[in-house]
Amino acid sequence: MKYLITILVLTMFTSIFSQSHSIIPKPQEKKILSGDFLLSSKTKIFFDEKMTLAVDNLQSFLKNKFDFELQTTSNRNERDILIFELTNSNKLFSSPEGYQLLINEDKITIKAQQVNGLFYGVQSLKQIIFNNKLDKTDFIKLPCLEINDYPKFSWRGLNLDCCRHFMSKDFIKRYIDLLALQKMNILHWHLTEDQGWRIEIKKYPELTEIGAFRKYDDGTVYGGFYTQDDIKEIVEYASQRFVTVVPEIELPGHSTAAIATYPHLSCTGGPFDVGTLWGIYQDIYCAGNENTFKFIEDVLSEVIELFPSKYIHIGGDEAPKDRWSKCPKCQQRIKDENLKDEHELQSYFIKRVENFLNSKGREIIGWDEILEGGLAPGATVQSWRGVKGAIEAAKMHHDVIVSPTSHCYFDYPIETTDVPKVYSFNPIPDELTSEEAKYVLGSEGNMWTEYAPQHLVDYRLFPRLTALSEVIWTYPEKRDFNEFQKRLNKFYDLLDDLNVNYTYEITPLTFKNIYDEENKSFLVEIDIKQDNLQLYYSTDGTEPTTTSLKYTQPIKIDKSTAINFALFRNKKKVGETITKEYQLSKSLKKKVSFIKNPSNKFEGGNAYILTDGIRGGSNFRAGGYLGFQQSDAEMIIDLEKTTDIKKVSVGFFTASSSLVFIPEFVEISYSNDGNNFTSLGKVVENFSLKNPELKRIEFNLNANSINARYIKIYAKNPNQIPQWHPAYGGKVWLMMDEIIIE
Repeated sequence: MKYLITILVLTMFTSIFSQSHSIIPKPQEKKILSGDFLLSSKTKIFFDEKMTLAVDNLQSFLKNKFDFELQTTSNRNERDILIFELTNSNKLFSSPEGYQLLINEDKITIKAQQVNGLFYGVQSLKQIIFNNKLDKTDFIKLPCLEINDYPKFSWRGLNLDCCRHFMSKDFIKRYIDLLALQKMNILHWHLTEDQGWRIEIKKYPELTEIGAFRKYDDGTVYGGFYTQDDIKEIVEYASQRFVTVVPEIELPGHSTAAIATYPHLSCTGGPFDVGTLWGIYQDIYCAGNENTFKFIEDVLSEVIELFPSKYIHIGGDEAPKDRWSKCPKCQQRIKDENLKDEHELQSYFIKRVENFLNSKGREIIGWDEILEGGLAPGATVQSWRGVKGAIEAAKMHHDVIVSPTSHCYFDYPIETTDVPKVYSFNPIPDELTSEEAKYVLGSEGNMWTEYAPQHLVDYRLFPRLTALSEVIWTYPEKRDFNEFQKRLNKFYDLLDDLNVNYTYEITPLTFKNIYDEENKSFLVEIDIKQDNLQLYYSTDGTEPTTTSLKYTQPIKIDKSTAINFALFRNKKKVGETITKEYQLSKSLKKKVSFIKNPSNKFEGGNAYILTDGIRGGSNFRAGGYLGFQQSDAEMIIDLEKTTDIKKVSVGFFTASSSLVFIPEFVEISYSNDGNNFTSLGKVVENFSLKNPELKRIEFNLNANSINARYIKIYAKNPNQIPQWHPAYGGKVWLMMDEIIIE
């Protein structure tokens, strides 16, 4: 027994001690030494002017968190001192971004070849300091240790889309700080799109007067842009944190905002509106028009004056060729340049832009579609459609950035891409030889914002971005997910201190809904999948807090109820509120017979979903909905006996960008023999197709206490996608959930 207690105490002490020097991303080499260093306001700091950016970052941290700064000294031989040192030793570091952090009992030393290495040493030291600060002490006890650290990859980035949803200047700066904290060094800033042009161009002021704002049918105007002064301020702010800002100016596709401003740059001449929906718009820059290239070169000339980055990202993805194939100017260009087809025309377009940027001393990056039709000579390829593009480009000896949808798209829900999956990612495809692997610069997290306005970005990125930061810093053979998870749990304290609203690591909850036919009630059993989280809920429509009901046992539902669930860590909410709506109506568990069958793609086409007593949620892909593609929805519900009916409701989902529309109308009919039906009436709900919002819309019809056994639901599919829609010609879906009869 005594031996067991000793083991438990040692285990607990080891866990606490390991947390005291917990660092993310994990250093390549770390050695624990004996003793402690006591950091306080009496500690001196030794450095020279070249190291100011790294020193200032540490001093700012100490001032903001602990209200003291270190006093400088010119004597590096003092005790109780922090020394910054630049060295030319190539033997000490495997990368120019590497650093050594050495904490002894009498001094702390940070060494590096370059100032950015010193800066990364500061980021590790800041985490150690934060983890060891105790209340009511005037010093911080730091464990003695030696860290020799360097990144696996030189490109460690985040792609932030500010076009679909605009983000404030201060928000961009905040994310630069969060990148730097995690030793990431690239902000890939997505600035032009179908839905908004976000960068001021002096020569073309209409780009931000017109192209920066989109208008909805209800008169709402949404948008914003960054002035050139804003951009200069952000770029300078980033440079002080060793983050390079790489702008993305989309071409030839995803250019609706530009051609809505200047229609003559398109193949058809317009007119066009700035896009309100997400998707792939057919109208793009005209490749046969010389004015197109003059415009692009003028724009890029101003862009390169604002961004000192070696690279300019030119997009190149999702550029439909339909307009080019019918455009006389584009066809003449194909003939004049002896091109094979429209794919080679895109290659011509990209190469021409590359030549211009090369003449200005810059290089291009493009998404993997730029491989089609022939790759521009010096282009770097960003592979997003899996890793095939990266493999192809690396074998051609082109640099690549590997950020596939499977592991790096953080707009995807946690159910699709969770933290363990992100952490398992290796940016170097197995198909590459060791020589070819040298062309892999690194990776990026991609934060597309179709469904993530500024206030939701934290939830989408954290903690997945933290997992990726370790993937692209630490060698794969040195990574261990279980060990990372322990450090991540400590890192959350730092994110809390920075007011970062992180979400779950994995799908957080699984529900088991047991229906008791005899008592007409549900018993809801919930399994909390992630450790260290507590579940609270409310049934009165309010947001749950830690003073709400805590989930400790199955919940009994004996009347129609909407339950809001929220998870908490140390009294801080984690992730977004989860709502489950239970409907105990007269249609519950009743048989549904289809007159027009649904698709098997959603819920297997199982009719039971429509009367299971649980409404569909805020994402039709997450379950609870039946889909009818290019088909009306028609069905009969058998209530098993003549029933007094006061109201009939049925829910449909709308997601215009995903070709999910609400019905033109819903007609409700009733019968007592199941053959002869009388119409109760039609219900029409108005919702603009130009609104990309994801929303569940209820169609309600008062029945005025009719008596009937059978209810027929008929929902008219609009079928026709308007010509202005980016997916014109596609097939319309109806997504239907619970039928409620009261």
